[in-house]
Amino acid sequence: MIRLSAAALSALVLLASPVFAEDEAELQAYGEYLSGACVTCHQLSGVDDGIPSIVGWERPAFIAALKAYRSKQREHQVMRMITEPLSDEEIEALAAYFGAKKKPADTEEPLDPLDPLDGGDPF
Repeated sequence: MIRLSAAALSALVLLASPVFAEDEAELQAYGEYLSGACVTCHQLSGVDDGIPSIVGWERPAFIAALKAYRSKQREHQVMRMITEPLSDEEIEALAAYFGAKKKPADTEEPLDPLDPLDGGDPF
C-alpha cells in the first residue's frame, strides 16, 4: 500500500484542481460548472429583460464587479450573498466563462460596471 504525506496529498489535490488550470479551455469549463447561480437570473442568451446581461463582459470589469459585491463595496443583497463564498480563483473562472460567451448581434453591448457613464450598478 502506498502512503502519502499530508503535504504530498495536498499538492496532488491542488495540481488536480481545475482552478489552477493553465489551459484557458479548462478555466472556462470550470466557470461554466460554477455558473449555475449566475444563469438563474442572468440570461445566458445575453438578453437583458430587467436583469442586465453578463455575457461578453471583459474579464477585468467582471472580476472587479464581483469582488466589489463580495467586499460589500457595491449594494445588492442577492449579489453579495452569491459572491461572498467565491474565491478569487472561482471569480476568475466565471469571468473567463462569461467573457468568452458572445452576445447575439441584435442585443446591446454589456455595461461596464467601472464606467460611471454606463448608468451605475448593472445588477
